[in-house]
Amino acid sequence: MGTVHLTDASIRNLEPPATGNRIVYDDTVTGLGIRVTAAGHKAFILGYTVRGNGKQRRYTIGDFGDWSTKTARDRARELRAEIDAGGDPLADIEAERGAPTMTDLIERFEQEHMPRKRATTVADYALMIKNYIAPTFGGRKVADITFADVDALHRKITKAGHLYRANRVVALLSKMFSLAIRWGWRTDNPASNVERNREHARRRYLTPDEIQRLTTALAEFPEKDVADVVRLLLLTGARKDEVLSMKWAHLDLTAGTWSKPPSSTKQNEAHTAPLSAPARVLLAERLSRKADGEFVFPGRGDKHHLGDFWHSWRRLLKAAGVKELRVHDLRHSFASELVSGGASLPLIGALLGHSNPATTHRYAHLFDDAQRAAVERVGSAITNAGKPAVEPVPLRKRD
Repeated sequence: MGTVHLTDASIRNLEPPATGNRIVYDDTVTGLGIRVTAAGHKAFILGYTVRGNGKQRRYTIGDFGDWSTKTARDRARELRAEIDAGGDPLADIEAERGAPTMTDLIERFEQEHMPRKRATTVADYALMIKNYIAPTFGGRKVADITFADVDALHRKITKAGHLYRANRVVALLSKMFSLAIRWGWRTDNPASNVERNREHARRRYLTPDEIQRLTTALAEFPEKDVADVVRLLLLTGARKDEVLSMKWAHLDLTAGTWSKPPSSTKQNEAHTAPLSAPARVLLAERLSRKADGEFVFPGRGDKHHLGDFWHSWRRLLKAAGVKELRVHDLRHSFASELVSGGASLPLIGALLGHSNPATTHRYAHLFDDAQRAAVERVGSAITNAGKPAVEPVPLRKRD
């Protein structure tokens, strides 16, 4: 097929073929042509051979009208320079089209990573993905997400008043991008250097008066399952997901023990905890009313346990007149009662299932009153040596 000198005028005068399409090539830039279809559609193309493998390729530059002959010829020269240097512009486009998207990353993360996590963690991840990550990044390419994109999302969530949630979303994104690097989907982690919001460790404990009001509210609370979960949390110091996933097979009410499987504990280690008499009575009452099923607190369906009860928890706190209390604070209150009863830090750690002593050390400050009382006794003994014994002034009990 011969070549002609393409111009805008000559292209406008080209007649469409009866069927299919035909290409008229330019005499100035090798491979540049105008393709005309039977429907009259005209587009600039560049035919070329890939260096090294000899593969024949045809690259569409753009439609005639959107592109003039001059601009198409200039673009063809740029492409020819890239091809002569060993490039394959059509392959680059195909690679871009086939590059994994954030939707792909989310799906693979959910299929391969999340199943290894605890049920509560999976539920939390799913909420963050649904509410923040998927709506923000959607079908964008994984490789196109930048630090500025992640930082903007963190600032948006923070501005809405969810400081800690903003940090958790960034942490989740960081994990997802770390896996994307491992899978060869990108080379860096755009979430790694996002400045997190400052978080302060909470030390919230129920006062004796709050315990009384909460206990009264529990006796009158209409949601029996939720009330029993909260009672067990108070009586055992267990984590919420440990109680929710409790199975009858884990319990020996005669021996008074609860054998937690690794899948339900934060440390992913088996832990056997003793059950107090009130805890055994509560569980025995539930056993007497037990329907078919393996879970102590069944949810919907035979293979599910009771789910998160955040709204019920808020209603319970309102009924009890207790403010700013998280479910996890019941665990702290359990530890506080152990300290008041004279338990040592190692014993508290064993009862709470801590594998790291440093974790239990957070409760050391609760020993302040006991330590002060001890030194007061020593001071009194030294000062009053040889005198009638004087009892130290009793300290006011910590609220």
